[in-house]
Amino acid sequence: MRRKWKRRCGWVTYLHQALLACGHAEGIHVTLLDPDVISPTNCVRQPFSQSEIGLYKSVVLANRLNLFWGLDWEGIPERLDPKRRLDGVDIVIGCVDTRKGRAAIAKCAEDWSEVDYWLDLGNNADSGQFVLGEPLNRRNRRHKLRLRTVPELFPEVIQQELDEDDQPSCSAAEALDRQEPFVNPTLANHGLALLARLFRYGTISYHGGFLSLSSLSGLQALRIDPKYWQRLRTNANCRKLTVAHRVAEASLA
Repeated sequence: MRRKWKRRCGWVTYLHQALLACGHAEGIHVTLLDPDVISPTNCVRQPFSQSEIGLYKSVVLANRLNLFWGLDWEGIPERLDPKRRLDGVDIVIGCVDTRKGRAAIAKCAEDWSEVDYWLDLGNNADSGQFVLGEPLNRRNRRHKLRLRTVPELFPEVIQQELDEDDQPSCSAAEALDRQEPFVNPTLANHGLALLARLFRYGTISYHGGFLSLSSLSGLQALRIDPKYWQRLRTNANCRKLTVAHRVAEASLA
């Protein structure tokens, strides 16, 4: 099983080990795509050290995981080219922070692609969403129960003109102001738990969720229901929604 993954990849090694323990012959093979280099700010909220500043994130993470787990995963310091089709990839996991990046994934995973699933993880300061979808392509045909992807439910997530300041934080303090420390790993754990259930049982009762760290009850499941999807899309088309709004909308839809 081949997979594309951007950042937040440490947890996926446990999914790999679980598959091996359950009798899967090869587990998963991961390719990390990320052109960014490690900055001093990254060392505050991400698992990087001062000695790695200036190195490519994707290469450092791949090498580190390969050495520890005895893997042969790849780290490629490049952006995803929206003009290039994703061949030989079963699952794309996107952890991007711009609409432009999410639009590139959508372009590569749809149409003539044969990607089975696209797991999208996105967040703002203290909330976020994880959505597992089946891109409409050569492999995933039109069907009322085909899992809708994040741009199919919330079209604004790929509208590049809505992108605001996407410059990196200048300091550690600014980085913490922009994002709570545990948003990323919380979302990653929920996303991987969803994949683990799909791999183990072959079926899932939900295909994502909306998370808010501001409340202990701030997790709302994304149900597998065409009528529910239609209501979410209609609400999204009526106004620009933040993730916090989506938690509320999902509970009411």
